[in-house]
Amino acid sequence: MPNGISFADAESSYNDADICIYGIPYDHTSCFRAGAREGPMAVRRGSYNFEQTHFEHGKLPELNVYDYGDCDDFIFPEDMIDEVKFVMGPAIRDGKFTIAIGGEHSINIPIIQSFEENSIALISIDAHLDSRDEYMGSPNSHACITRRAADHLGLDNVYALGMRSISEEELDRDDIVPYISAYDIHEKGIEWAMKTALDSVKAEKVYLTIDIDGIDPAFAPGTGTPEPFGLHPYDVKKAINMIGDRLVGFDVCEVCPPADPTGATPVLAARLIKEVMAVRAKTLM
Repeated sequence: MPNGISFADAESSYNDADICIYGIPYDHTSCFRAGAREGPMAVRRGSYNFEQTHFEHGKLPELNVYDYGDCDDFIFPEDMIDEVKFVMGPAIRDGKFTIAIGGEHSINIPIIQSFEENSIALISIDAHLDSRDEYMGSPNSHACITRRAADHLGLDNVYALGMRSISEEELDRDDIVPYISAYDIHEKGIEWAMKTALDSVKAEKVYLTIDIDGIDPAFAPGTGTPEPFGLHPYDVKKAINMIGDRLVGFDVCEVCPPADPTGATPVLAARLIKEVMAVRAKTLM
């Protein structure tokens, strides 16, 4: 492990692991403020703040957790994509439950492409729809992740929640990525929004990606592109639990430690990972 830091209680070998964790310290398509490359290590440090289990879930089976460490960093997104596919692809093909820590949101592209076409659904919690064909000359930008997912999984297997910022070009087209805004979630509730998304996607198995800016910057100020009027962390906790045994993998992205001297944002990201682990443990009961 770089700097000798692994995610808390990640003491398993790969072969025995129920969960495999990967850091992807990439932020070279960031367009407002960089620093998400520091996210994986900060989130790992934040993981030591918590108990191994959480009392609200009751007694759960103990998980075997393996932490690979960080993928190598590259400049161009295409090189990052090749690296992530090389590092994480075998675990996905082996049927391991993977958790990735970004890095910017473009790291989701190679993870989704490592699953078989049309085999899973992607649900994204994000302030932005991220459905551009390309952004700043790259089709593999952080602003393109749901469009690339739709290319690989089908538009009927992609759903986005929490939007407060969508460009005209993303809406002025026939194949709009399905979404529910944060405003509608505040009015109608996260339970309604998640049920709508889960009932809408075609595939049974669901991969959840969380851009930390989907959460209101009052709770997660350390992110590259903060947007007001976001989701409450407890709503995101509920969303994770609603997916339940349909959950097949997870990533949390866009934690930008230099933008949050309090350290609250990486701690929150670590707690969301712990929540995913609790949900995964329930599948072993």
